[in-house]
Amino acid sequence: MSAGPLARLRRASAGRRRLLVAATVLLVRASAAVALLPFRFSIRFGCVPLRDRRQVAVEDIAWAIETAAQLLPWRVVCIEKGLAGQRMLRAAGANAILHYGARHTVENARLEAHVWVTVDDHAVIGGEEARGFAAVATYP
Repeated sequence: MSAGPLARLRRASAGRRRLLVAATVLLVRASAAVALLPFRFSIRFGCVPLRDRRQVAVEDIAWAIETAAQLLPWRVVCIEKGLAGQRMLRAAGANAILHYGARHTVENARLEAHVWVTVDDHAVIGGEEARGFAAVATYP
C-alpha cells in the first residue's frame, strides 16, 4: 500500500517541501486558467522558456505535482497536473512536452481526452493513463 500525501510530506527533504509549495501554487493557477480561460489560452500555461541547465531532478518535480494534487481540496485532473508540471519542469531546465490526446471507446461510444507530459520521450506525468490515447497535439 502506498503512503498517503501527508506521510510522504513528513518524510520529504527541505528541497522537496519547497518543490511541493511551488507545485501547489502552480496547480491552483493551472486550475484557475482551465476554469476561466478559453482552451487556446489555458493550454499555453506550461509553455515557458526552457532554462539552460537542469536544476532539479525530474522525479522530484513529478513527486511534487502528484503529492500537491492529492492535498488540494478539489479534484485535480490531468490537464491541470500537466500544465503545472510542464511549467515547473521547463523552468527547471527539463525539455518537457505536453501531449493532448484522445480516444474513442466503443463500449460506451464516448470520446475521452487525456494530457500527459514527457521529458526525453519518457512520460513523467500522466503516463500510465496515456496508454490507448492518440496524441492530437503537442505543446513544447
